[in-house]
Amino acid sequence: MPRQLPLARRSVLASFVALTAASLTPIRGLAFNLNPDWTTPLPPFRIGGNLFYVGSRDLASYLIATHMGHILINSNLTTSPSQIRASVEKLGFHWSDVKILLISHAHYDHCAGSSQILKETGVQYMVMDADVEDVQTGGKSNFYYGNHADMLYPPARVDRKLHDGDQVQLGKTTLTAHKTAGHTKGCTTWTLETATIPGRAEQSYKAVIIGSPYVLPGYNLIDDPKYPQMAADFRQQFATLKSFPCDLFLGAHGGYFNLLEKYARLKADPATNPFLDPQGYQTFIAEGQQAFETELAHQQKARAAKRPS
Repeated sequence: MPRQLPLARRSVLASFVALTAASLTPIRGLAFNLNPDWTTPLPPFRIGGNLFYVGSRDLASYLIATHMGHILINSNLTTSPSQIRASVEKLGFHWSDVKILLISHAHYDHCAGSSQILKETGVQYMVMDADVEDVQTGGKSNFYYGNHADMLYPPARVDRKLHDGDQVQLGKTTLTAHKTAGHTKGCTTWTLETATIPGRAEQSYKAVIIGSPYVLPGYNLIDDPKYPQMAADFRQQFATLKSFPCDLFLGAHGGYFNLLEKYARLKADPATNPFLDPQGYQTFIAEGQQAFETELAHQQKARAAKRPS
């Protein structure tokens, strides 16, 4: 297993460990029991400019509001759309004005609610190319979880297949989709620029929403026949993430970027913005890469030990 992350970020990894820890326990229910933050709402708030947080205390969902309609990133669990909708409407926006749905990656905790949102809003669903099949089969084609019934989710149509570097535009806002594969084959990190941050001078800020840099328990980094280039993809992911200029550090899970702590600081002093955290972004990437390298070395050593002398 990778070395432990700082306490504020360990809850996410602990939940993933739990997903594969006991085959006789319903995986989805076990995850909820261990991490109620996946389903506990967090009051929605403005991160900066037209970028808003509308997810739970750990499963992140983001609204990008424009005069031409809105973009939503991550539909989360099958039970999440009602929570996300309530957050969107609490901010004063209309659910029917959500025009584009994006995701960070095709695992049920980030995309299981997509089918319901498509039914309610008729959004255009856009997914990175290598995750499209997983989304359209409800997870059945996933290289690792495809045979885990409790990791499946309602299939959803995909309206646009994205490729690395593609842009998604609505109104005056442009997001760029970066393939940061490894966690899934089409894991996606989103970058965009936001406008004024409260308490700051008039300027734009670069936001990075990380998909996931984690090697999940049970992943075979060396010779998985269904994903032989996994280790190479993880290495490319870290190189890509390091190349981004980042002001606003965000991610698919609140635990990645210390959401709860930063939200509390924001509420205590609205004139500051703790999500402006370029150093935290670089630290997170470095920790993720170290965890990957440690796990890869462990698997290589275990494989070498099995070879006949």
